[in-house]
Amino acid sequence: MKNTEMIDVGDKKKTKRLARAQAFVRLDKEILQKIKDGSLPKGNVLENARVAAILAAKNTSSLIPLCHNIELEYVGVDFLLKEDGIVVESLIRSIGKTGVEMEAMFACSVASLTIYDMCKMFSKDIEIQKIILLEKRGGESGIYKRKA
Repeated sequence: MKNTEMIDVGDKKKTKRLARAQAFVRLDKEILQKIKDGSLPKGNVLENARVAAILAAKNTSSLIPLCHNIELEYVGVDFLLKEDGIVVESLIRSIGKTGVEMEAMFACSVASLTIYDMCKMFSKDIEIQKIILLEKRGGESGIYKRKA
């Protein structure tokens, strides 16, 4: 059995890196309306989730044991309110020796958990679903785009 170790990226060339990820938070209509109205007691759900996602992306290597510490160039987080919940999407850009897929998925995960935390007083039936990588660019493996 091999010992756990971080992958050596010392000889890799720096390239432009990009990753987009997505998650879905299933919510009932009443909670969605409260989010739209800004009437939740803890404040603006989406802006708190955005800040949480940015912090998560910046700290991914602190919590995922074998992730490299990456200098991020950009972290963007968007939300799309649907009839049955919220789509969370992150976009991460960097110039480095390793990809930013984990940062993108971690950002979506923490944004989704923040939405859950801010809304849980109204329902315990909230679901976080489908944390997925949508796209990655850069490095030796090139471009990946998830098929619809």
